[in-house]
Amino acid sequence: MRITGLASGMDTDTMIKDLMKAERIPLDKITQKKQYTEWQLEDYRSINRKLNDFSNNLFDTMMKPSTFLARTVNVSSSDAVSIKSVSATSEFSGTISVLRLASQATMQSNDSIGKNLDTKLTMSELGYAGAGSIMINAIDKDGNLKAENAKTITFDPTKDTLESVLKKINSESGVSAFYDSFSGKIAMTAKNSGNVVGDVEMQVSGDLATFFNLSANNVTAEQNGNGKSGVNAKFVFNGLETERTTNSFQINGFEISLKQVTTDPSDSTKTNPVSFSSAPDTDKVLDAVKKFIDDYNKMIEELNAKVRETKYRDFQPLSTEQKADMKEKEIELWEEKAKSGTLKNEPILTSMLQSMRYALNSAVEGTSGTIRLSDIGITTSKDYSANGKLEIDEKKLREAINADPNKVYEVFAKSGTSATDENIGLVSKMRKTIIESRTKLTDKAGITGAANSTFAIGRLLKGYDNQITRFEDRLQMVESRYYKQFSAMESAILRANNQSAYLMNAFSGG
Repeated sequence: MRITGLASGMDTDTMIKDLMKAERIPLDKITQKKQYTEWQLEDYRSINRKLNDFSNNLFDTMMKPSTFLARTVNVSSSDAVSIKSVSATSEFSGTISVLRLASQATMQSNDSIGKNLDTKLTMSELGYAGAGSIMINAIDKDGNLKAENAKTITFDPTKDTLESVLKKINSESGVSAFYDSFSGKIAMTAKNSGNVVGDVEMQVSGDLATFFNLSANNVTAEQNGNGKSGVNAKFVFNGLETERTTNSFQINGFEISLKQVTTDPSDSTKTNPVSFSSAPDTDKVLDAVKKFIDDYNKMIEELNAKVRETKYRDFQPLSTEQKADMKEKEIELWEEKAKSGTLKNEPILTSMLQSMRYALNSAVEGTSGTIRLSDIGITTSKDYSANGKLEIDEKKLREAINADPNKVYEVFAKSGTSATDENIGLVSKMRKTIIESRTKLTDKAGITGAANSTFAIGRLLKGYDNQITRFEDRLQMVESRYYKQFSAMESAILRANNQSAYLMNAFSGG
C-alpha cells in the first residue's frame, strides 16, 4: 500500500495514473490491432465454414447422376405392382405379370403346451426343466440357409418368463414367434420370405424346442400338418418368367414391389399383365437446379458484401476504459462500425469469385457436343449490381430436362478422364475452385481448435500477445520508477521542511 503526498500535499497517485495513461497509448494501439485481427479471424472462419457447407451440398446433389437422372414410373395397376426409381440411369418400360407372391415359411407346435398360460410365469414355473437354450436357423434375405447364421438363444429358466423368452427369440433370431393362448401352441414365422431350393427355411433344436413341441424344421412340420415351406415370388417380366425370394426387388435401378397376383380370376392360365413406363422426373431435377441457383446467388451476395464492405478507419476497437464511459447501445453501434470491412478486397475471396464466375460462363464438351448453361436456360444477370448472380428461364430448363437429362447432368457435373482434366462439368470446376480457396483460407485463418502457430493470423496474434506481455512488463517498471521519483521528491521536501523548522527554531531563540 502506497501513501503519497504527505510532505508535498500533492495528489501524486493521480498524477502518476495520468502519466501512465500517456505511457499506455502504444499498448492500447497494440491491443486494438489484436482485437481487430481477432474479428478478422472470426470472419475468415465463418466464410470458410459456409464455403465448406456449400461445397458439400454441391457434392451431395449437383455432382450425383441420380439427381439429374431421377425418373418417375407410370404403372397401369398400382394395386398390383408398384415401381419406383432408386438409381436408374436409363429408360424402363414393358409389362409384368404376377403369377405368385412370395411368402414366409411357418411352423407351429405339434401339440399344445397348455392353453391360457400366464406368460409372465417363469419357465420353471411352467414346468420347463431344461438347461435354458434353443438353436434357431432361418432363411436370410438372400434366400439362403447358412450354418453360420444359426443363433443359440440362452436364458435362465428360474428368472426368464415365457414372455421374455419369446422376446429374446424375436430379437436375436431370424424368426418371429408368439404363444397362442387359444390353441396353446407356439407359432414361428421366418422373417424373410422365399424358398431354399433343396433345403428347409427354418431349423430348431435344443431342449426348449422339445418343450415347445416343435418339429426339427418347417418341412417336417409341414408333413405333420403344422407348418409350410416358404414360397418365391413368380412373375413374367417382359416375356421372361422368373422368380425372387421377396416381393420387393430391384431391376436396372428400379425397385419393384409385387402386391397382387394378376392372373385372370375366371381362368388361372391367363394373366392380366401390368404395363409400366418411365420418364424423367422433371420436377425433381428442376427443384435441385433451382436450389443450387438460390444457394449460389445467396453465397456470392454474402461474399461480395464482405469484400466490398466499408472500412471505417476512425472507429477503432474500444478499450476497457472507453467502454466504461459508454452506454451499452453506444458500444454496440460503435463496434458495428469498428468490425466493418475486416475482409474488404480480400484477395483469396475476390479471386475465388472471379474464378467461379468464369467457370460458370465456360463450355463443356459433352457427349452431344459443346454445352453451356445458357443452352439449358441459365444465364448471368445483366444487372451489373447483381455481381454475377444466375437467372433461370424455367420453361427452357424444363424442356432441356425432358429432352435429354444426361445433357443437363454433363453441363453441371461431367467427370474428367484424369485429375488434371479441365473438361469437366461447370459445378465440378466451381467446387474445385472452392476447395483450393478453402485450403488458402485455412492456411491463413486455421480452423477452430487449431494451435496459433499453425496458421498465419494465429502467428500474428501470438506476436501481439508477446508484444503486450513485454509492454506490460515495461509499464510496471515505468510506474515503479515514477513512484520512486515522487517518493524521493517527498523525502527531499520532508528533509527541507525539517531543516527549515530547525533553523526557524534556532534563530527565534526557542
